[in-house]
Amino acid sequence: MISVQRDDFDHCEQYLALKNEADGDGAVVTFTGLVRDFNVQGAVSGIHIEHYPGMTEKSLMRICSEARKRWQLGQIRVIHRVGRIGPQEQIVFVGVTSKHRKNAFEACEFIIDYLKTSAPLWKQEGTSEGMKWVASRISDQEAMERWLNTTNLS
Repeated sequence: MISVQRDDFDHCEQYLALKNEADGDGAVVTFTGLVRDFNVQGAVSGIHIEHYPGMTEKSLMRICSEARKRWQLGQIRVIHRVGRIGPQEQIVFVGVTSKHRKNAFEACEFIIDYLKTSAPLWKQEGTSEGMKWVASRISDQEAMERWLNTTNLS
């Protein structure tokens, strides 16, 4: 399941859906990202995320498809919020199931790393100087490059 939405999501509900659809898988790994109230320049009052409807969902589907090529996975759920999101609110959910925990952990990390660098999502942060566009971080790019230099890890 892929969803790009304005509304918040219930992490427990998403976990239970993965667990209930796991079809005998032995591992469920989830990641939930929150909006930070700080950045390297100081306080952040919230963020605003824009996207290109249709294109974003296709991009997320490609990322999940690539994860399936690399690991034996059961279920995958990705939710990314758009619009205005306040500090400490949930922004992204990634969940995967697999027969084995290593596949699930690696695939979850892969999906979030690729999502942060490859999905057509544009973020502005609210700062004391107003809204500022956020450039991609070197650490996010380095995380993605690590995956580009590896094949199936399992």
